[in-house]
Amino acid sequence: MVQALIEENPLRVGLTQERTPEPLILVIFGASGDLTARKLVPAVYHLRQQRRLPPEITIVGVARREWSHDYFREQMRQGVETYGQGIGAEAVWQDFAQGLYYCAADMDDPASYQKLNKLLTELDEIRGTRGNRVFYLAVAPKFFAEAIRQLGYAGMIKSPEKTRLVIEKPFGRDLSSCQELNKVVQQVCDERQVYRIDHYLGKETVQNLLVLRFANAIFEPLWNRQYVDHIQITVAESVGVEDRAGYYETAGALRDMLQNHLMQLFCLTAMEPPNQLEADALRNEKVKVIQATHLADTKNLQYAAVRAQYGPGWMKGKEVPGYRSEPGVNPNSTRETYVAMKFFVDNWRWQGVPFYLRTGKRMPKKVTEIAIEFRQVPYLLFKSVAGQVSPNILILRIQPNEGVALRFEAKMPGTELRSRSVEMDFAYGKTFGIGGSDAYDRLLLDCMLGDQTLFTRADEVEAAWQLVTPALNAWDIPTDPNSIPLYEAGTWGPKEAEELINRDGRQWRRI
Repeated sequence: MVQALIEENPLRVGLTQERTPEPLILVIFGASGDLTARKLVPAVYHLRQQRRLPPEITIVGVARREWSHDYFREQMRQGVETYGQGIGAEAVWQDFAQGLYYCAADMDDPASYQKLNKLLTELDEIRGTRGNRVFYLAVAPKFFAEAIRQLGYAGMIKSPEKTRLVIEKPFGRDLSSCQELNKVVQQVCDERQVYRIDHYLGKETVQNLLVLRFANAIFEPLWNRQYVDHIQITVAESVGVEDRAGYYETAGALRDMLQNHLMQLFCLTAMEPPNQLEADALRNEKVKVIQATHLADTKNLQYAAVRAQYGPGWMKGKEVPGYRSEPGVNPNSTRETYVAMKFFVDNWRWQGVPFYLRTGKRMPKKVTEIAIEFRQVPYLLFKSVAGQVSPNILILRIQPNEGVALRFEAKMPGTELRSRSVEMDFAYGKTFGIGGSDAYDRLLLDCMLGDQTLFTRADEVEAAWQLVTPALNAWDIPTDPNSIPLYEAGTWGPKEAEELINRDGRQWRRI
């Protein structure tokens, strides 16, 4: 399904030729939803503007609403203008919009799939898409299983060479539901057709983590228990629950963020080098490291995991309500908006090195980073301005200002031999003169090309659920709302989370 595109630009002579997918139809279930207009169609249009997709590329939106093709095109144009990188040349948009179609359908109704199949067959003739399909489930998780079954019953996904299935997270809400969903998927299609998408894996710095670790000789010798004291992974959001109360009340921070986004960052940080940059080689290593990982203390969960909810507070000078006062939220909700966990990995590389993971809403800023803190020098020779030598820290900034920083000690100018912490900083924007591509651009293109490297496999997702099962089991038990720790909106979390790490003689980074 892959062919090489020969670029005509003479400036590209000598560069590796970029690949483009074969002509195909991208079928988006949930086309009237937010994700389609905000991310998916703007990403496909941006790829088309960059000539990374063939002109025959076609999108069919599927949803219950009775929209016309023209109305769908109008909605997608607004999405590109509002959330994408703009329409650019009008002729390019007009050409792209000719490939946008809409099919009103009920996801539970077999007749809807016959109707959809008929439209797709007609479009193959009109658009020259040769029977190639990518089915994208951008719908609520409760519809995943039925949509996949119906695609199977209708015989629309039987060809591993011509059809692919993209499933948005979350993949289940616990280990058993994840296994059930995987069973449904495996009944109707082959694993090589399945693309479980976690958009964090499409971020530039996440991919750079692989390059940093495995393309540089200087880091790998230090990347182990002999030199690393501990690792912190932080995904902080400044927003509250916004209009997602219905979903968030059933999910919470553990299911919404830690089990997937943070776990992916953890895997890429902790895994062993794959023997080749190929999908299964990479995913095998991720599975192995998750299987070797466990919560620091499952008998006394409070020493390994902390949950909390944001209370009222101030954000950027504006007073904001607490979680239980947000629209759509149960006033007695016990759902966590913050979670911090401590893990250990039982292998030769990481034995005894704690991994601290935290994520929360209504924190002071939106920031995602991995901080690798190295051990102190064995003997201190120099006086420091701070009274002690600060540890070396390698910081991988996922967002914002994607890049890498290394903090180390340097001599201060003057006659005295005194040291101070300084930073060497690499920023993507400054170095390459361009920002990184959007995660959905990369992931959609990879899916169309048939490259599963940045997508999660069934056993990997199940292993991640297995890892957090002790906390899920404990936290899903109905409890007194007053027993859930609160933290003030605009702060870095509850005191219980501070105690989780302070107990080990360490502290969370102030970012």
